[in-house]
Amino acid sequence: MTAAPAAAEAVARTHREEWARVVAGLARRFGDLDLAEEMAAEAFATAVERWPADGIPPNPGAWITTTAHRRAIDRLRRESRRDAKQQEAFMMHDDSPPDPVGAVDDDRLRLVFTCCHPALSMEARVALTLRIVGGLTVPEIAHAFLVQETTMGQRISRAKAKIKAAHIPFRVPEHTDLPSRVGGVLAVLYLIFNEGYLASGERSDPIRRDLTSEAIRLTRLVRELLPDDSDERGEATGLLALMLLTEARTAARVSRDGELVRLDEQDRGAWDRALIAEGLALVRERVDAVRAGRARAGRYELLAAINAVHVRAPHACDTDWSQIVALYGQLERIDPSPIVTLNKAIAISEFDSPQVALALVDTLAGSLDEYHAFHATRAELLRLVGRSADAHAAYDRAIELAGNTAESSHLIRRRGQLATPPRSPQKEEAS
Repeated sequence: MTAAPAAAEAVARTHREEWARVVAGLARRFGDLDLAEEMAAEAFATAVERWPADGIPPNPGAWITTTAHRRAIDRLRRESRRDAKQQEAFMMHDDSPPDPVGAVDDDRLRLVFTCCHPALSMEARVALTLRIVGGLTVPEIAHAFLVQETTMGQRISRAKAKIKAAHIPFRVPEHTDLPSRVGGVLAVLYLIFNEGYLASGERSDPIRRDLTSEAIRLTRLVRELLPDDSDERGEATGLLALMLLTEARTAARVSRDGELVRLDEQDRGAWDRALIAEGLALVRERVDAVRAGRARAGRYELLAAINAVHVRAPHACDTDWSQIVALYGQLERIDPSPIVTLNKAIAISEFDSPQVALALVDTLAGSLDEYHAFHATRAELLRLVGRSADAHAAYDRAIELAGNTAESSHLIRRRGQLATPPRSPQKEEAS
């Protein structure tokens, strides 16, 4: 490999591996997210210019860190900003580790908690996490969420301004606050994953692997940084397992024609066995902890366990639906919601009967009328019990509410098959 491609690859790899660490270190040292983000970006831009000619440094991450810190000090000198905190930062040249702050002493985890602070809207948390922690560009984030670049830029700027104005601390919460705050962080990462899993809007790429991969990477980071024996790490482990088992099915989830492929119709030979093995190992880790009385099963752990049942089945007909019904029952007890009940009803249809499932689904009409999966599930159950006209109307409503072209194509095909013998419904979530 020639110098330029090798340098470009090294910059890209260093960006993936070191961006969060560099920005977090700058934010701690200088107390300014804007400055931290800009100086990290400048350091990487300098690497793009210099590494092809000067060679890749022995420690790329340290080179980027040093360059970014020097740029930050130069910026402060030029702007003559001399309040106490910035003057102290200017005078500081050693790289000794900071004193512990909060429950866990790691700059990157502090950065995650700052970006996911509950004072910010969920939209702002997602955008800021992808930009500041993940290192995605504003155009990339705007493209992912189907908004104008200027809109996304303003959203991120307002979020950083609110952090500064509200004096949101750059720290990990204390142990007493950690459970609720970690839950908020994981919710942000799960939202990012779900947007990539089945991207919203009318677009040619219904699956965004750049977003699912980034969500997995950030979840790995959060999991690694949390204490080994904490309940919070357990939930992070459950979320990581859920993401891996879901990501493993990506290659089989959309047909060549761009249609969503149901779980029972997917080519299981196309599933990523390495991701499945890793995900199942994490599920076993949490199951063993729960059985030993060292932990309680949380929401993400139960969702991962449900997905584990699906991926363990060699064929769709081998799925242990009784176990899935039981797991959804546990999930209803700790995290009740109409969507959980909807998914349990689908499992009941397979384990018991579509009539029983339809009766349960119909009780959810008031709370899920604007949710496309409710109408899609109801349409499948109605066709199973022979109510074709009602099924047609339910498909119409599901198509109207569908989030993207892949789902719409699937639902249109299913509606067109109403005259054919009915088949069992499959959970939209498990597609």
